Amino acid sequence: MLQLAPPPPPPPPPLRRDLPRNFDFSLLLNCRTVRETKQVHALSLKTGAFDHPAAASKLLALYAGPEINDLRYARSVFDRIPQPGLPAWNVVIKCCVENRRSHDALCLFRELVRDLAPDGFTLPCVIKGCARLSAVEEGRQVHGLALKIGLGSDKFVESSLVSMYSKCGCIGYARKVFDGMDDKDLVCWNALIDGYARCGEIEPALEVFDEMPERDSFSWTVLVDGLSKCGKVEAAREIFEKMPIRSLVTWNAMINGYMKSGDFNSARDLFEEMRTRDLITWNSMIAGYDLNGRFEEALDMFNSLIKEGFIPNHATLVSALSSVSGLATLGTGSCIHSYMVKNEHPLDGVLGTLLIEMYSKCGSIESALAIFHSTSKKKLGHWTAIIVGLGMHGMASPALQLFAEMRKAGIKPNAITFVGVINACNHAGLVDHGRHYFEMMEKEYGIKPTMEHYGCLVDLLCRAGRVKEAKYVINAMPMKPNKVMWMSLLSGSRIQGNQKVGEYAARHLIDLAPETIGCYIVLSNIYAAAGQWDKVSQVREMVKKKGIRKEPGCSSIEHKGMLHEFLVGDKSHPQMEQIYSKLSEMRERLKLAGHVPDTSQVLLCIEEEEEKEAELENHSERLAIAFGLINVHPGSPIRIMKNLRVCNDCHSVTKLLSRIYDREIIVRDNSRFHHFKSGSCSCNDFW
Repeated sequence: MLQLAPPPPPPPPPLRRDLPRNFDFSLLLNCRTVRETKQVHALSLKTGAFDHPAAASKLLALYAGPEINDLRYARSVFDRIPQPGLPAWNVVIKCCVENRRSHDALCLFRELVRDLAPDGFTLPCVIKGCARLSAVEEGRQVHGLALKIGLGSDKFVESSLVSMYSKCGCIGYARKVFDGMDDKDLVCWNALIDGYARCGEIEPALEVFDEMPERDSFSWTVLVDGLSKCGKVEAAREIFEKMPIRSLVTWNAMINGYMKSGDFNSARDLFEEMRTRDLITWNSMIAGYDLNGRFEEALDMFNSLIKEGFIPNHATLVSALSSVSGLATLGTGSCIHSYMVKNEHPLDGVLGTLLIEMYSKCGSIESALAIFHSTSKKKLGHWTAIIVGLGMHGMASPALQLFAEMRKAGIKPNAITFVGVINACNHAGLVDHGRHYFEMMEKEYGIKPTMEHYGCLVDLLCRAGRVKEAKYVINAMPMKPNKVMWMSLLSGSRIQGNQKVGEYAARHLIDLAPETIGCYIVLSNIYAAAGQWDKVSQVREMVKKKGIRKEPGCSSIEHKGMLHEFLVGDKSHPQMEQIYSKLSEMRERLKLAGHVPDTSQVLLCIEEEEEKEAELENHSERLAIAFGLINVHPGSPIRIMKNLRVCNDCHSVTKLLSRIYDREIIVRDNSRFHHFKSGSCSCNDFW
């Protein structure tokens, strides 16, 4: 049976040439608020006055104007006009650009040029939209059109082109347009300087700056900001010092520049000099400290911001949560979370993802799961964060189960998701599963493995003792392996007693990163296990000759809002007498439990066995555990973060201490989390 297509919708009614008698046009002229405008809009529809060109145009202008600026209503009015004139097109295109809907503006422009020729009001708006989208090719097409229709020398068109080309990094085109201009206004000069500064071309930027017939505060600011952003901080500081009047924007630009270059001390000096600060100033400091790994300073600055009466925004909270994750200070993170809930910050976006990540990195995977399950609109970021967190804690089964649920929900995983999935397999020793997901990544989702994915696979194979297979993967991968891969292969070779592969890995690692002390320790252990004491001596001499020193171990523990840090053999803590007394007690109870120290991983420069045992007893995590046993209330977990991988002996000791003192001890090292409880560890001795 022939099915007829539904009839097309009726065309909009033609515009009326006269206004209805029951509609007073002065109502439109006197509209001042959104409510008044909507009421008159409704009346115009009811009376048919909307179909009059003057009424429709005035409503469009009201909705698109700066007082209301409602793009949705402006577009709805525009779409009901049967044959809009060029002024109406200009109004709606400008409204789109002003509301960050530049793509919509370009689509409208494409429709416009089918029937009408744009004018000097249309083109600057469209060019501005191209600049915001970094759509330089489309911008060049508009430039060509401007030349074709005789608007190429229009002052406002040329000014917009200079700005667009500068912002898109096409400084040559910007300069060409600028040089051809008869009437250069201040906006053009500033745009060209900004373009040169963004491209890192200091000399031309300074030359243009010196040639300027007049300058305003923006001229100075744009130069300082541009130079700071491209890393030319010293040049920016020279300009900054010469400024007649320094605006708040310029101070913030200098602080940002210093932070991005790693000079947080100079940034802090400027911050202290400022008489007036805004939220952007504080955010620049907090984000800068976080960027440079100065997490304590970032959180101190966050607390100061609150005390000064500023209200943190989204950017503030992002940086603060990131710093909490870096320090693993659960108490501080919980306080920030409470603040977010109290002030009704939405958790269905980036902040929710960061909360999951923060709780995972602070050792409270239960809280991370609670945030995840309470999020109604789960996005890829939430799924990825919880999968990575579960993998970090060695909880492979729930991680893989959630990954399956995510795929079932139709959410496409990204490269970071697969890092979390393969890492979860790694920490649980699930070699075949890890292989499966590694292959799935490219076959099903077209994601090409990165260095990080290969690193996870190599580490997985090495931990499982499949060092020959791991070596094959390293040699076959399309990029040059990094030191982490070679170290994984070397460590795996030690576990399997494969001296040949171990020496192969050590040679490459020494060539790539000769300062890696762990390489020499593991290589020495391989030789010692094989009874090749002459080679052990050779490695020891190599370490002494190169002057290589091990990075000092540092462990931290949070208690009552304060972070307590301990180094190897540290004696600077106010409670040190109690801590060392507790260490002696721990040593005696460990002996009674039958513990025999494993000195195989002690530094090569320590030769006597008693010295090695003493060095192990003073490892930073043991000092932190002693502090925790003294201060952390029984029943609460002792949470410790360490900057290095937990050594074999400390791992065995912590398992025993969890049973001896009946305490849960959670340790985050530079690889994963270890949950010690009742004499066992969540990693099942696989780390």
